[in-house]
Amino acid sequence: MGQTSRGDLAARRERLRSVIAPVVQAAGYDLEDLTVSRAGRRHVVRVIVDADGGINLDAVAEVSRAVSTALDAAEESGGDIVAGEYQLEVSSPGVDRPLTLPRHWRRNVGRLVRVTVRGNTPSGQPGGDRQVTGRVVDADTERVVLETDADRAEWAYADLGPGRVQVEFTRLDELAESEDVDDDDDVEDEER
Repeated sequence: MGQTSRGDLAARRERLRSVIAPVVQAAGYDLEDLTVSRAGRRHVVRVIVDADGGINLDAVAEVSRAVSTALDAAEESGGDIVAGEYQLEVSSPGVDRPLTLPRHWRRNVGRLVRVTVRGNTPSGQPGGDRQVTGRVVDADTERVVLETDADRAEWAYADLGPGRVQVEFTRLDELAESEDVDDDDDVEDEER
């Protein structure tokens, strides 16, 4: 039975994708992932969307409404899209989501990333897989440039495993140096 239900979920996922993907793209976003699971009698449809410059809560709400409307319309026109009750969850990718496509790397320029580099070193010498942590300096359709403690190097995507964004904590003294806020002005404005 487990096989059948897994096959049903896969087929349902493809039907959902055919309805949801065009709606997400029309709204100006990328559909990063779509999953369907069962929770009791209901299906849970999780849609992950992203865009250059990131995606905010208003955009998530906009996409959620558009997807919900499209699913309702598809169900009404006789398509067995979700079948029964479902819960729709629309969100943006989390920081733990792996960087696997050129657009993922491009959207993380400036961030610290850890990645497995396969085979050859940047200079072309043979070597085994190794972990590299560096800041994404540039990324296009072919390659990514990382700045590490040692140097700056570029790799083709084919030579990289999935990248993982590293969470960085800013020290309080660094934060204090970078802030140019004058609290006195704010207080004066409030008193007027």
